[in-house]
Amino acid sequence: MASTAEEKYELITRRLPEVLGGDQIKAILAEGRTPKCYWGTAPTGRPHIGYFVPLTKIADFLHAGVEVTVLLADVHAFLDNLKAPLELVAHRTNYYQKLLLTVFTSLGIPTSKLRFVKGSTYQLTKEYNLDNYRLSAIVTEHDAKKAGAEVVKQVESPLLSGLLYPGMQALDEQYLDCDFQFGGVDQRKIFTFAELYLPRLGYKKRAHLMNRMVPGLGGGKMSSSDPDSKIDFLDAPEVVRRKIKKAFCEEGNVDENGVLSFVEAVLIPISQLHLENAKGEAEGATPAPFALEGAPEGTVFSVFRKEEYGGSLHYASADALKDDFREKKLHPKDLKTAVADGIVRLLEPVRKAFEQDEEWQKVEKLAYPDPNAKPEKKKKVKVYHPPPPGKGKNAKPAEAAAEPTSAADTSVPIPPAEGAHSLEEAAKQQEASS
Repeated sequence: MASTAEEKYELITRRLPEVLGGDQIKAILAEGRTPKCYWGTAPTGRPHIGYFVPLTKIADFLHAGVEVTVLLADVHAFLDNLKAPLELVAHRTNYYQKLLLTVFTSLGIPTSKLRFVKGSTYQLTKEYNLDNYRLSAIVTEHDAKKAGAEVVKQVESPLLSGLLYPGMQALDEQYLDCDFQFGGVDQRKIFTFAELYLPRLGYKKRAHLMNRMVPGLGGGKMSSSDPDSKIDFLDAPEVVRRKIKKAFCEEGNVDENGVLSFVEAVLIPISQLHLENAKGEAEGATPAPFALEGAPEGTVFSVFRKEEYGGSLHYASADALKDDFREKKLHPKDLKTAVADGIVRLLEPVRKAFEQDEEWQKVEKLAYPDPNAKPEKKKKVKVYHPPPPGKGKNAKPAEAAAEPTSAADTSVPIPPAEGAHSLEEAAKQQEASS
């Protein structure tokens, strides 16, 4: 772990394409205080392996002693053009928390200075809402729309909720009591929005750190809404290999190459973390997770090749890898095979943890119900309605309906008393005649 203020600042900011307000962080470190950071994620679609980019950077923050707050932005998830229906947000929030904790654990990242906060625990308070109204009174529609242009889903008729999104993200810096906010370069306009408007509410200006975005597998942005552009954390090995095989990886192209970018932004940083953590361990410690056995010391990524094709390649840096690919010394097929193997290895402990956690499996089904699942047919419950008196198969015949003795008896029914008198008269007439 870094010890001096300079070493900590270097660890906090390494591999980042842009830092706004770095002097504020330096001042905090120079005073011997612990910097506080917040990183937010809206629980909408299924998290994909692009999340490894900020998570590996958060590992640097934690190793530098930074206190990190992970904001599970459930209210933001609902506001962003209804990406997540309100009834699913709670389940997706739980799913994200379980997944992120599992990923941190699988990477060996210390979590003692890591806390999770749900946005709804403070964004629905009186104080927060009053500040939101105060902000709404000074922010123009133009500034709000511009700030969220790269983050909030853009539609032909934008909803008012999308205009609230940037202001709430700015207020989160105050209510989460952070010294700097961390996010992707696509958040830059929201970050500069916060730097402009928070001081106008009487709150201090924060620093902002940004990580690069990893292109999708087909080029463009890796998106949760496009299944072919991403790999989910729970994808099976055969699915991972199929998606990587189909990924855009033009020979010699190092600028728009999602496969190469993932190695640079995720696999190599994880290997470097592993090597740094292994310092001081006994001789013969395990190599970096993406280096082949027998690779030279310091190797962070290896590509297996048969001897007849020149033998395996070993790289100690992303630049060396990119140089070989640019000069076509490394073929896309060999790179894809190595990357697929690396991702499968990276996801194995996450999938295993999911398969052993019944509660997590239940949460996953509630958070992301199968859209093609047919609703269960409800069995009709038969309600018994008793027949009216004298009806039904078990009804007893009335006494008056006894079997007739002759055809004449079936004509007109005779009351019991009258029938007995008539029979008596007939008997007397018969005796007289005899």
